Amino acid sequence: MKSARLVVLDACVLIPMPLADTLLRLAAGPLLFLPKWSDQIMEEVTRTLQENFGLSAQKAMYRESEMRRHFPEAWIEGYEDLIPAMTNHPKDRHVLTAAARAGAKIIVTYNIKDFPHASLTPYSITVQGPSAFLNDLYVAAPAMVIQTLEDQAASIGKSMPYLLARLQINAPAFVEMVRQKL
Repeated sequence: MKSARLVVLDACVLIPMPLADTLLRLAAGPLLFLPKWSDQIMEEVTRTLQENFGLSAQKAMYRESEMRRHFPEAWIEGYEDLIPAMTNHPKDRHVLTAAARAGAKIIVTYNIKDFPHASLTPYSITVQGPSAFLNDLYVAAPAMVIQTLEDQAASIGKSMPYLLARLQINAPAFVEMVRQKL
C-alpha cells in the first residue's frame, strides 16, 4: 500500500457523529490517510455543535479534546498569512490555506462548490465529498474498511445495519456500495 495521504477534513464532515466517527476510526487504524485540520476548523465544529445541535459547551469541548489526544499531529498551524492569496469562497479560504500549508492533496467537504478548480490547481489539491472519499478508501483497502465499520458498530453497541442506516444520511453512495458488497 502507498504511504498515507494527508487529508484535510472540513468542519462539515467532522460535525455529524456517525460520519466523523467513521472517518476518525479509519484514520486511527492502519494508515489509509492522515487527517488534518486547523484551530479555525475545530472552532467551527465546536460552535456548530453548540449552536445548531444543542450540545453543551462541555460536551462540544470534550470532542475537541479527544481529537487532540488521539490526533496530536493533525493540527495545522502557521497558515493564516496565506489566506489573502486564496481565490475560493471567502468563508472557506482558511480551509484551502490550511491544506496548502500542510501539503494535503485532498479536502473532504460537502462544500465542493466553494472550491473551484482554478483555486485548487496551484496547490495540486482536489476536493471530495465524504461518500467519494470513503469509496476511495474502500477501494484501497476493502477488508480494513469493513472491519472498521464492524468495530464501530460493536463499540457503540449497535448492529452493522443500524450503523449503515445512520451513516447513509451523510455518505449515501458509500453506504450503498458497502451494502452491495456485503
